Amino acid sequence: MSEPIVLEGRNIVRDYHIPGGMFSSARTVHAVKGVNFSVEKGKTLAIVGESGCGKSTLARIITLIDPATSGDLLIDGHKIDITKGGLTTEMRRKVQIVFQNPYGSLNPRQKIGDVLAEPLLINTNMPASERNERAMAMLKKVGLQEIHFNRYPHMFSGGQRQRIAIARALMLNPSLLVLDEPVSALDLSVQAQVLNLLADLQDEFQLTYVFISHDLSVVRYIADDVMVMYFGEAVEYGPRDEVFANPQHAYTKSLFAATPRATVDSIKARLARKKVAA
Repeated sequence: MSEPIVLEGRNIVRDYHIPGGMFSSARTVHAVKGVNFSVEKGKTLAIVGESGCGKSTLARIITLIDPATSGDLLIDGHKIDITKGGLTTEMRRKVQIVFQNPYGSLNPRQKIGDVLAEPLLINTNMPASERNERAMAMLKKVGLQEIHFNRYPHMFSGGQRQRIAIARALMLNPSLLVLDEPVSALDLSVQAQVLNLLADLQDEFQLTYVFISHDLSVVRYIADDVMVMYFGEAVEYGPRDEVFANPQHAYTKSLFAATPRATVDSIKARLARKKVAA
């Protein structure tokens, strides 16, 4: 029996109208062109593509930051339109985002305990003692300790800051987490730790992820389904193993071909080519 669908997009379009200037005429940029997708509860949809392909624009629509120009966005089966009547607190709690840069996403003047408790302060009537208790529990859940509660962001490494950002996103018990290049600013060993943490949290809380990335090795590790975007269109969409084993679109094939393969044979081949070139 399949899980319920948490997120669905039906023919999502996003256009930007650029006004004309002294030497140019007005024009319309079609950033997202009729994209369809769905994500079941507890699953991960990875959206991949090069810079400018529309994946970050789509992420802003999914996280209810920007409206779609047309099409339907459904969360837990309910159509969402942020241009009509605004959003309820409950709806904002359902969708949270973790940004790429752990250095810039935390307030440097706030202690970590306050960073984590702030979403509860804004969105609930929970007393301070309970907010702090919840914040401490979540801090431990992402692999940090009690001694970190009263420290400031500059006192942490990049991987630790990203753990804190993940903890903050989970404070309101969202059903959907959008992860926008969440490990691209981290060292490879730290990337693996954070990806393992995300996988563990997904299993424990039955979280649904939309994972935005250009790193295919990361996508291959974490995704259940993959959507490849190219100039605003979804040119390939399907189960991860099928997409990687047998890509159908020419752009997907070229994207995969351009990605170095981290196998022993491929590394030896690259070293051999470098020797010949030298």
